[in-house]
Amino acid sequence: MEKPAICGGTPVRSTKIFYGHQYIDDEDIQAVVEVLKSDYLTCGPKIGELEQKLCEITGAKYAVVCSNGTAALHMACQAAGVQPGDEVITTPITFAASANCALYCGATPVFADINKETYNIDPAAVEALTTEKTKAVVAVDFTGQSVELDRLLSHCREHDLVLIEDGAHVIGTSYNGQKNGSIADMTTLSFHPVKTVTGGEGGAVLTNNEEYYQKLLLYRAHGITRDESLMEHEPDGPWYYEQIALGMNYRMTDMQAALLISQLNKLPLFSARRKEIVKKYNEAFSKLPQLFVQKEIPQSDTTRHLYILRIRPERLSIDRKQFFEALAAENICCNVHYIPTYYFPYYEKLGYKRGICPNAEKLYEEEISLPLYYAMTDQDVNDVIDAVTKIAEYYGI
Repeated sequence: MEKPAICGGTPVRSTKIFYGHQYIDDEDIQAVVEVLKSDYLTCGPKIGELEQKLCEITGAKYAVVCSNGTAALHMACQAAGVQPGDEVITTPITFAASANCALYCGATPVFADINKETYNIDPAAVEALTTEKTKAVVAVDFTGQSVELDRLLSHCREHDLVLIEDGAHVIGTSYNGQKNGSIADMTTLSFHPVKTVTGGEGGAVLTNNEEYYQKLLLYRAHGITRDESLMEHEPDGPWYYEQIALGMNYRMTDMQAALLISQLNKLPLFSARRKEIVKKYNEAFSKLPQLFVQKEIPQSDTTRHLYILRIRPERLSIDRKQFFEALAAENICCNVHYIPTYYFPYYEKLGYKRGICPNAEKLYEEEISLPLYYAMTDQDVNDVIDAVTKIAEYYGI
């Protein structure tokens, strides 16, 4: 049996590979250069062009782009009317922004446990935690796999709740043949560099609801309007505008928008390659009894943003940290997504205790995010598979 590099063996590769990396080509660069040479660097024509493209890709009626995914979540909660005294149900297996967006509005995040096999929020847990204080559900499409939208929407309709789909991972995914982004009351997107498409940073909120759309436009730009039909006073000149709500400066630049338009043109290629890599990983790792492969619901045709490797501690003589370090010694640099949100000191000081979501907590102890991005070569993929297999078999019991 081949000895792992951490024990003095030879690494599977001589150069490091990381869990995520953006892909930027000459078309992307030229798109940004054209904006830099234009009259508009921000609040220009590329913003509307990007919003229209997002609507075309997802089937949503309206899109409002913004500075980042966190801004998108905050805007969505504001548009949903989340306020002090409300509760917002979300998952702990996510980036902190999925819960922070409730806090920004003075509301209380409530953490629902995940499904043991898919790692997405469990609709049964959402149903059990719903109270008269519940205002919204922020359901995260973890790794890019769609949440169970039918059941969540049915529950939200029954209890007059707003379903906000945190789709930071989900672009390119479909649910029952319909693109994610056109199904929930609002869907938020993120365009961070490790996502499937990137603007460097950037976010968006998608909706079919015109009332939400108009509110999102306000909350993106200081709560300021130039629409005379919304004003309380008679304009005293063409320069006149009014602040009619308390918004933030969450605007996106035309440079980011241009990059995203170019990136979205490549979404079919990005999606297809990610699916190829996931298929190879699944085929290889499902043969190893020391590992568990994430399950996928049949309704979700997934463009996966993250690939989660889950170890079976009872089948290994090492724990997750040691497995992680062994992969790093093979020059496979991974990550972990995510630390349960309520583990953080800020949330502990708010009164949250460990133990409230046992499935999520167990996943955190066993998960590793493997490299997954468009520019990975077949050799890169094989190196990851070889490294994981080497370690799993060497330390298997």
